[in-house]
Amino acid sequence: MPVTRISISAFLELANQHACLDVRSPGEFLQAHIPGAYSFPLFSDEERKVVGTAYKQQGKQVAIKLGLDFFGVKMRPMVEEATKIIDAHQPQGTDAPDQSAGKTVLVHCWRGGMRSAAIAWLLDLYGYKVYTLAGGYKAYRNWVIKHFEPDYPINILGGYTGSGKTGMIHQLKAEGQAVIDLEKIANHRGSAFGGIGQGPQPTQEMFENLLALELSKVGEAAFWLEDESQRIGKLNIPHQFWKTMRTKPVFFIEIPFEERLENIMKDYGSSDREQLSIAIERIQKRLGPLETKTALAYLDENNLVECFRILLAYYDKLYSKSLQNRENIESLLNKIPALSVDSRTNVEKVILCSTANT
Repeated sequence: MPVTRISISAFLELANQHACLDVRSPGEFLQAHIPGAYSFPLFSDEERKVVGTAYKQQGKQVAIKLGLDFFGVKMRPMVEEATKIIDAHQPQGTDAPDQSAGKTVLVHCWRGGMRSAAIAWLLDLYGYKVYTLAGGYKAYRNWVIKHFEPDYPINILGGYTGSGKTGMIHQLKAEGQAVIDLEKIANHRGSAFGGIGQGPQPTQEMFENLLALELSKVGEAAFWLEDESQRIGKLNIPHQFWKTMRTKPVFFIEIPFEERLENIMKDYGSSDREQLSIAIERIQKRLGPLETKTALAYLDENNLVECFRILLAYYDKLYSKSLQNRENIESLLNKIPALSVDSRTNVEKVILCSTANT
């Protein structure tokens, strides 16, 4: 069966059902990859460096010979590993008597060049139906970036820190609303304290890949986003998409300060004290020397309520400034009074308000 080169849209459509093998080096894959793809490197990081250097200094043919030296001894184990991956993704009802006949696999490298061609040749020889990505991962990145350009019909869920916006995002989804959870994608809850208790964040490039995937799923439908600053932990929301967010209606849930303080205690009250101290010191230039010293003193005394009271007042000022910096904020802002942090009740209110707004 001939190997078929296909466009990024066709490639991603097939990737919903079939295994996608990323044959770039482990380092390239670790930096970022197509969500759901398998790392299936033709060369190790060091081997890639050797081949690349030979290509630049000695020419294409020398580089190919070196690549064949590395590739030759790997052929059988690569076929065996590919078989395990492909079989796990094979749609039901497509089994064939032959181990590989009729089964489909997707392959890509960086530009759709020699690395993907080599693996595609091997798997085609073995009997798989192989599709390669025209333009490689570079074409995928172009697809990603284009997803940040449209003027999406976004509803922004706003509210001061401690308002329970993340819980409301989850509840909106449970109610059948389209949502994109930016903090989940970023693996960070925002603010200087948002990384406490979380694992490592993805790279900036991987964050963009994941966000573009979610945007492709919602299509042209209206969807909800939690109001965020452009930076979430170490990551930045792509600038063009963030600019679009800033022009959309904000449904601002108003929760009393003491209720929000109680909610913050539930979220962070059992957090590691050293991590809380580090987070406070991280914002000391903006918090101010006196407030920083006082907050750290309360933390040392294990008086978390008063410590968080200082921090919550600080974030209220920060968010209020960010909110008011939007153009035409008077026409965008929809305030929704609430008495407590009750995600179900508040979600009903914001859905009703958004429906009336349209």
